[in-house]
Amino acid sequence: MNKFLKEFKDRGFFYQCTNEEELSNLLNKEKIKGYIGFDCTAESLHVGSLLQIMCLRLLQRYGHRPIVLLGGGTTRIGDPSGKDKTRNILSEKEIEKNIKNIEKILKNFLGTKDPKTKPIFVNNYSWLKNLNYISFLRDIGKHFTINKMLSFDSVKTRLEREQSLSYMEFNYMILQAYDFLELNNKKDCILQIGGSDQWGNIVNGVELIKRYSNKHVYGLTTPLITLASGAKMGKTESGAIWLDEKFMSAYEYWQFWRNTDDRDVIKFLKFFTDIDLNEINALKDNDINQLKILLANKTTTMLHGEKAALKSEKAAQEAFSGSLLGSNLPTVKITTKDFNKKIDIIYLLILAKLETSKSEIRRLIKGNAIKINDKVISDEKLILTSEMFKENYLKLSIGKKRHFKIELS
Repeated sequence: MNKFLKEFKDRGFFYQCTNEEELSNLLNKEKIKGYIGFDCTAESLHVGSLLQIMCLRLLQRYGHRPIVLLGGGTTRIGDPSGKDKTRNILSEKEIEKNIKNIEKILKNFLGTKDPKTKPIFVNNYSWLKNLNYISFLRDIGKHFTINKMLSFDSVKTRLEREQSLSYMEFNYMILQAYDFLELNNKKDCILQIGGSDQWGNIVNGVELIKRYSNKHVYGLTTPLITLASGAKMGKTESGAIWLDEKFMSAYEYWQFWRNTDDRDVIKFLKFFTDIDLNEINALKDNDINQLKILLANKTTTMLHGEKAALKSEKAAQEAFSGSLLGSNLPTVKITTKDFNKKIDIIYLLILAKLETSKSEIRRLIKGNAIKINDKVISDEKLILTSEMFKENYLKLSIGKKRHFKIELS
């Protein structure tokens, strides 16, 4: 078996492949280009996209060239895969802003120095915007049957739940197949990688290229990641785990990985780090907390850099050791003007944008989950006083895992 495919499997990335043996033989003979598409519905990707990013990183590590398709065109329509309802359509300005930011994030993970393997970034709006509808139906549409399109899970699920599926969304799978055709023609791309929910769309592209130009291309999918708890990867009670520091600090990102369920640690070391698999297997029996710190440091280094990872680790140590004024804790500033308004504990958390729901904050207080300077707060009407600040700082803890430094400026 080809070395790239072997590691792809050994790390747990593999779910399905359209013609595995043929692809393996090809990869043994030559370097190829493979792509993954990313929607641009938000300004940042989140951890739910990280496995796909790691697939491109692995592809690049074996000397192949990754293509990142940013769906500037298809984002204007919406992929029905895994969706219960039609999503909001963004303006062109919003989509362009999202594309620029997502490209910047992806460059943290993919090497850009080697001209043979540096990623190629493409926006499918460049070829979709000028499509002639009649020509597209005649040349591309004829290769698709309604019977088969209705059989795909992304369509069946929506119809079975009696959720409306617009004709616009129904067209998504044809446009994604067309993307693969365009990348094959223009960039000599022969591999599409995606999540298991994209299997139908990927197969459509493989078959379209074979019918349209009689070329052999391949599809490879990854499994859906669920946590040992059964929850979906990347979702927490406090929201999505964003890959942009503007929406989630390096410290909070580090903490997310540090708080991984014991049962998921080894799996995540394989998924989300470059640590050699033999080394990971040798670490299996090590102290679980040390493994979690290793996971947090490696993942945070990859996204935010080694300095940010070490700073986050130090901040966590300070927080858990009860250090009041830990210099590395994430800082939230409030002004003396705010302070003069008599800030109560609920208003403080909302003002600092640490929580948005008053009822959720009251629930946390009742559960003894809010602390100031390591002392449990039981009074939801507690007013902050100057005595709580030492050298213009106080330490605010939400549960056992979220710690912040509130600075009075």
